Amino acid sequence: MQDEYRTVARAGVHETEINRSRFLCALAPAATEQEAQEFIAGVRKEHAAATHNCWAYVIGADASVQKASDDGEPGGTAGVPMLQMLLRRDMRYVVAVVTRYYGGVKLGAGGLIRAYGGAVGEALDDVGTLTRRRFRLATVTVDHQRAGKIQNDLRSTGRTVRDVRYAEAVTIEIGLPDSDVVAFRSWLADATAGTARLELGGEAYGDA
Repeated sequence: MQDEYRTVARAGVHETEINRSRFLCALAPAATEQEAQEFIAGVRKEHAAATHNCWAYVIGADASVQKASDDGEPGGTAGVPMLQMLLRRDMRYVVAVVTRYYGGVKLGAGGLIRAYGGAVGEALDDVGTLTRRRFRLATVTVDHQRAGKIQNDLRSTGRTVRDVRYAEAVTIEIGLPDSDVVAFRSWLADATAGTARLELGGEAYGDA
């Protein structure tokens, strides 16, 4: 697994005009290829009257799935520049659709490449990006007396508290970088006089 990846902070649309053609770039996070395809279908339906709805997406923290479409523009002038812009910005789990409403002036191959790639770049700047880091899920089980202080200490040191459950003991779910596990285990033992229990689970990604 990659240690981290970047993706878009939210779904959004950015519009730009080049030689009277309108270019609307719609961006969205997409966890799977199916999500990306559904987003593309939604934009195509919304802009059915547009001249072109070109798209590109990158799925996987290691960019294992990369696809693009020129949707009728000359080959290699739309989808590929869009995909290249996503990869140049290290974007993952993201889908981009650039809708073009033709304004009567031909841009030429070079102009189209700059327009489609540029539309994605501007949209990324406008919508914003975030980094998601790999971490290990861990569960801390501690008595009620110490639970409040442990939670406060966890949050004050920037660790992610994902869930807290109260029963006979208090169970706190957290996310830890692998490199932090040994030091955390030692800190927890000191902080609770050895009374807390730490169990390690699987791996996931979370906001950095």
